[in-house]
Amino acid sequence: MIARSLFSHRASRAIVWLAALLLSGCAGLGNGAAPAAGPAPTPASAAAGPGAFDIRVQADDARLRVLVEKHTLLQRYRALTDLDEGEYRRLMVLAERDARELLATEGYFSPEVQVRRDGAAAGRPTVEIALAPGTPATVAAVDIAFEGDIATSGEADAARQRASIGEGWGLPDGERFTQERWAQAKTGALRTLLARRYPRGRIAASQAEIDAPAHQARLRLTLDSGPPFRLGGASVTGARQYPPELAERLSWLVPGEVYDQKRLVDAQQRLAASGYYDSAVITVDPGGEPQAAPVSYTVTEAKRHKVQLGVGYSTDGGPRLSLQHRDNRFLGSSWRSDATLHLDRKTPLAQAEFASLPDAHGWRTALFARHMRQDDGALVTTAQTLRAGRSQNGERFDRNLYLQYDHANVSGAASASAPEALVGDGAAVSANFAWTGRWFDQVALPTRGFGLAAEAGLGLTTIGPRKPFARLAGRWLGFVPVPGGAGRLALRAEAGAIVGAARARLPGNYLFRTGGDTTVRGYGYRSIGIALGGSWVGPGRYMAIASAEWQRPILQQRFPGLLEHTLFIDVGSVANHVSDLRAHWGVGSGLRLITPVGPMALDLAYGLQSHQLRLHMSVGFSF
Repeated sequence: MIARSLFSHRASRAIVWLAALLLSGCAGLGNGAAPAAGPAPTPASAAAGPGAFDIRVQADDARLRVLVEKHTLLQRYRALTDLDEGEYRRLMVLAERDARELLATEGYFSPEVQVRRDGAAAGRPTVEIALAPGTPATVAAVDIAFEGDIATSGEADAARQRASIGEGWGLPDGERFTQERWAQAKTGALRTLLARRYPRGRIAASQAEIDAPAHQARLRLTLDSGPPFRLGGASVTGARQYPPELAERLSWLVPGEVYDQKRLVDAQQRLAASGYYDSAVITVDPGGEPQAAPVSYTVTEAKRHKVQLGVGYSTDGGPRLSLQHRDNRFLGSSWRSDATLHLDRKTPLAQAEFASLPDAHGWRTALFARHMRQDDGALVTTAQTLRAGRSQNGERFDRNLYLQYDHANVSGAASASAPEALVGDGAAVSANFAWTGRWFDQVALPTRGFGLAAEAGLGLTTIGPRKPFARLAGRWLGFVPVPGGAGRLALRAEAGAIVGAARARLPGNYLFRTGGDTTVRGYGYRSIGIALGGSWVGPGRYMAIASAEWQRPILQQRFPGLLEHTLFIDVGSVANHVSDLRAHWGVGSGLRLITPVGPMALDLAYGLQSHQLRLHMSVGFSF
């Protein structure tokens, strides 16, 4: 081997140099004299200055040229100045074999490689490596086999996971073979195996069989899943201010459920977003009992107090300033308080909410109070709300049971000539139930699935004649992928109704108005309602909204996953009788900037009834 020859050659010279140094030192010590001063001897290769030869790689493919230039073994010996002719010949033979091995990592198994030395006998030589890589190998067949529970289980979940590994295989038939792609494909398959049910999964065997003359690769991979895992009991580290069980309750992880890596990551994010924790790490011990694997929570608790100042803008309300204060242990108790002050042109408000910690089933007790002023142009509504109830927030379902008192006072320019414009001036007490279900594929930016919400309330007016009433409202939002990867359709429907005596003086926030950024675009904020003469609009007892929006990605090669273009049609109406509902249409187009917190939307819409072109802006997604 050239490496051993070079090593022996250099080692013998080093030994001679070291022996001379020791002898000179011993001689100095024997006669009591200090060693002679001067520079220490230097090995010949280090003192040689510039390298002994240059390297030049010739290849049409710049990527292959850089690969061989960077990794050829010639780089290890180019600084040696004392190579003899025999060592040069052996080194170039090994360099040719090394170049072939480097090209094989890129899928070229039948290359032509020539290595020769140029230069005058007394000058600085150049070792030239000429590459003709030939035809790259492609994948001819892929065989993925399974061992362990995933191979024998009859559960549908295991079958879906097997299918998911096959469908997500990163190096399918017909693709060019490279060592990097082969390694990535195996890693991806193992990652999919580990992601759910099988944290002990491993690659039991893998083989890439290369047919160099045919330029083909046949791949075999065997995955051993090990046993399926289910979550067991939880232990919490880092809990000081808040009870340890709070982390488990907020995570929504349930003992006995199937191990799912995505569920653990979602739970970590949920804890970090809860306001009780700055960070959280949730792990499952793969060495534990598979049927009840211990779950470990490591949390960093948030500070008790948090003050947040915000500045924003919307086309409906204009500039906005907000101030929020949170106390996670209000007056030293386990309750949380949230106080909010919003200052903007349309809906300034002040509110406070007090909530208990969730119990073992996720239910909280909450108290709420709000004072709000709503300026619709001609009408100004000043409203107060008091609420007490119980709520439960889950991964898929939210439930809310509450008693509420509302009082609203309506005033403004419309009242002088149209007393009936004071619709919404009243007070009521009501018992309400709200329910929300979400079946989206993603929380912040869904691409498929749907959400459904419903509200129902029974109440009694407390100003003027005491009249009973019922309030019903519902909304639906669905995302349907467009075939061919052309984006998705976002379909939306919303409806509301008040059933009760016409003389009942209902507060304005029980009634309906629509129009604006997130309802019917092409119209001003809450500008669709009951016409009261002139430009005045009041709230009504019935509402209906629908929307269809085509969302498609654009500029994906330049900005992958960042921008979307939309085309939409919105329609909505408000009336005091179902038969009086009249459609208000809005059409337009817009752009979506995809951010980690959800889409930032900028829409230009035209109202077919208002005959106005309006710009709308909104941020985030919530349902």
